[in-house]
Amino acid sequence: MPAEPPDTLLRSRSLHRLPASVSIPTYDRSRLQRSIVHIGVGGFHRSHLATYIHELCQSGNRDWSITGAGVLPSDQAIVDALKPQDYLYTLITRGPQSTEVEVIGSIVDFIQASPRANRLLASIADPATQIVSLTITEGGYPVDDVTGGYLPVSPTAGPTSAFGILAAGLQQRYQDGHSGLTVISCDNILSNGSVARTATLGEAHSLDEGLADWIADSVTFPNSMVDRITPATTDSDRAWLAAHKGFNDNWPVVTESFRQWVIEDDFAAGRPPLEQLDVVTTTDAKPYELMKLRLLNAGHSCLAYLAALHGMETIGAAMVCPELHDFASGFLAREARPVLPPIAGIDLNQYVASIIARFSNASIGDQISRLCLDGTVKFPKFLLPTLRAQLDAGGPIGLSALALAGWCEYLAGTPEGLAPDPMLDLAMNHARRAQHYPAAFLDFPEVFGDDLPRSQRFSDAFAQALRSLRERGVQSAIITALKED
Repeated sequence: MPAEPPDTLLRSRSLHRLPASVSIPTYDRSRLQRSIVHIGVGGFHRSHLATYIHELCQSGNRDWSITGAGVLPSDQAIVDALKPQDYLYTLITRGPQSTEVEVIGSIVDFIQASPRANRLLASIADPATQIVSLTITEGGYPVDDVTGGYLPVSPTAGPTSAFGILAAGLQQRYQDGHSGLTVISCDNILSNGSVARTATLGEAHSLDEGLADWIADSVTFPNSMVDRITPATTDSDRAWLAAHKGFNDNWPVVTESFRQWVIEDDFAAGRPPLEQLDVVTTTDAKPYELMKLRLLNAGHSCLAYLAALHGMETIGAAMVCPELHDFASGFLAREARPVLPPIAGIDLNQYVASIIARFSNASIGDQISRLCLDGTVKFPKFLLPTLRAQLDAGGPIGLSALALAGWCEYLAGTPEGLAPDPMLDLAMNHARRAQHYPAAFLDFPEVFGDDLPRSQRFSDAFAQALRSLRERGVQSAIITALKED
């Protein structure tokens, strides 16, 4: 009888068989305190917060580990991928010249809260839990972008949304007489902690006014800025790991060497010893958030749609194209950076240069399709504040207008090929109307508000950019915009 092939799947019992070139956990995962519940275990969480906590564990600190949580039916895929691996996963860090491979062990459990959230509520209420963190994307916060107020979600038979579950878990904690905790948003939203607080209190008011008062007094929501480019995992990433390191991982994470975390030092309960890590603690994270959202995130979104129209599949490939490279550099240096306030300890010119270098790292393979997600949510937060500031200052807006024209043309394309967006049908309708009347795309108050469509200067710049794209193509449109800008 032939021998069975060796088990090559990553799991606890096989760590000792991994090659010496793969770093593995040196700590006893069974002895870690389950002190963090994280909702939204995607690639970014695993390349960022989970990696920081792993490094604390590697240093001998047993006070911190993560219980992951999913609130959507689709999150069952996370369980299917990671549970057979004892929630271990591989972090593949690709720099321009070298690649590092490390097994991360800080996630020790996972709770799938759909369709029943009872276990997750109990975990949030557990006095051992000191932090609830979230990575649920920009569109997952029920808060009005204009007024900043809570947007009630449709009533359901029980808590099903991230913030509905968070409020219900805090209610159980409150009723059990336990102390408060810290809620940390790890999403790309300006004042993400304040927005998370608004959403949580909005849900809490619908449950119990006493709960809302307790949250206001006992739960903290520090604002934070998080940054690490983390593309979606592909089959080729799994194949590379098997071929080069000799083991299989259902869901490895690929990321860049750069990472950044700035967080306000406002913790209600226990706090990880962040001073042991490359984490910046501050009393005000907003300047750092503005810097990242309006430079890195805006740069990604502005470049992505033009690159998609030009047939590019990754940001690294796009940056090889001289025109797209010059567009990204020009937008950041001419339009975005000049209207940012100074930031203590940060050279904005160097920061812009670092973004161009990161975009140009072809080894990351950051997918254009990933960056074309949720344009109706991202542009109002990432780009339009820069556009408004330049209009007020009488400064250049041509590259911003071209980025928005690129988005419009992208939306007017084949529906099956478009990245998801919470208002995709509405956005496509405006883009199609703009085929005959460019200003129709701007008549979209959910994105552009009431002020931008009334700006003749912006309307003219957008119409000119749209015509240039259609008549000359992406490269010539960029050359024209750079000259005119």
